[in-house]
Amino acid sequence: MELRQIEYFLAVVEHGGIGGASATLGVTQPTVSQALRALEREFGVQLFHRIGRGMVPSAAGRALVGSARQMVRDVGSVQDALAVGAEEITGRVDILASPFIDGATLADLLTAFVAEHPAARVRVRDLHDESAASTMIEEGRCEFVVTHLGTLDARADGLEVITLGEQEFWLVCPPGTDLPDGPIDIADLPRIPMVFVPRGGTVADEIESAMREAGVRPPVAVLAEHREERLPMVLAGVGATLLERRVAESVADHATVRPVRPRFVHSLVLMYDPSALSAAAQAFLTVARFVAPTP
Repeated sequence: MELRQIEYFLAVVEHGGIGGASATLGVTQPTVSQALRALEREFGVQLFHRIGRGMVPSAAGRALVGSARQMVRDVGSVQDALAVGAEEITGRVDILASPFIDGATLADLLTAFVAEHPAARVRVRDLHDESAASTMIEEGRCEFVVTHLGTLDARADGLEVITLGEQEFWLVCPPGTDLPDGPIDIADLPRIPMVFVPRGGTVADEIESAMREAGVRPPVAVLAEHREERLPMVLAGVGATLLERRVAESVADHATVRPVRPRFVHSLVLMYDPSALSAAAQAFLTVARFVAPTP
């Protein structure tokens, strides 16, 4: 087994097929196919199911993903250490972050880590489904997930969490929207179009459920996944939305902003598997524990 074969295997997992993997890797499709066949012969198992033009990992393939990702991270850490000196923390920390989190909290954590370990690198990608947080870690797709704890019990999966703080969601309406002072009951939301997110995130689902229970059916103007897409739409007058309190308060001079009842408050957590952390990830965890508020 060669590291190159493992990298090809992971690229096919990421892109769902040989075509996308070969384009990303800069090699021919037959080269990737040969590497996969060599791995399957060595392990004596089928790693992928071919479905049309795509490929999905078999049960054996899914079992290999976590170890394969850890192997690539470890090799990268060794190479970096040899390049800059073994006394420094090197390597890359992989993080998946919910698009619904308060980005400033994560930014504070990243700033502290980079200042402490300038030779290390961090890759942050979107966690599109908060309910899949533990699966992403178990499959080795990341070492940390930053998300809302909600009703998810990470410890039931052998994972641990550090609470980074609380996050409350407020109503943000286009400039000039006429609203009474003070908190707005969900049942009394203004009858204006809304800029919502697709279902699938725990916070989005909770807000939608509360509206249904209150008998509220506001018209939906736009479905947008990311916070950075929603705020400009609100300020342009497209519709209203619910955003993190810190973000909402930052635009209070340019929009109509109110807290809501019931309050939507979630603990913002850093989730991880303590048995599967690289040296860089362990250093990141140390910084997170220092930065996290005292319980």
